[in-house]
Amino acid sequence: MVTIDDVRGIALALPGVEESVSGHTGAAAWRLKSGQFAWLRGPSATDLRQLAELGRERPAGVVLAVRVADLEEKEALLAAEPEALFTIPHFHGYPGLLVRLDAVDRDRLAEIITDAWLVRAPAKVAKEWLEARGWE
Repeated sequence: MVTIDDVRGIALALPGVEESVSGHTGAAAWRLKSGQFAWLRGPSATDLRQLAELGRERPAGVVLAVRVADLEEKEALLAAEPEALFTIPHFHGYPGLLVRLDAVDRDRLAEIITDAWLVRAPAKVAKEWLEARGWE
């Protein structure tokens, strides 16, 4: 199981990342100048009500929200990893998904956070970062 400190370490190791506090929840969030790409997301009262209406329980443990490239990627990831990744009605039509930290290992979490960072990173910074690792 990974922790918030793992999330923090992975996110802050990426170029240009700053940690902030999400305005409406007071939870930690990681962002670039172009916007937020990962944030801790506790269920709101609306989330809990909607989950109950859908007959679903609140996930146990800490939940991280992340950006994804588009809705197609979101659906593919949700289908491939339903034990670790999920969504809620609040995220309908939004290119983001939720990650159960108690259901992913650190390597997979690093991939998820890095992919979210790549969605928001300036093209030049992302290209240089990928090339430095021989990934492009």
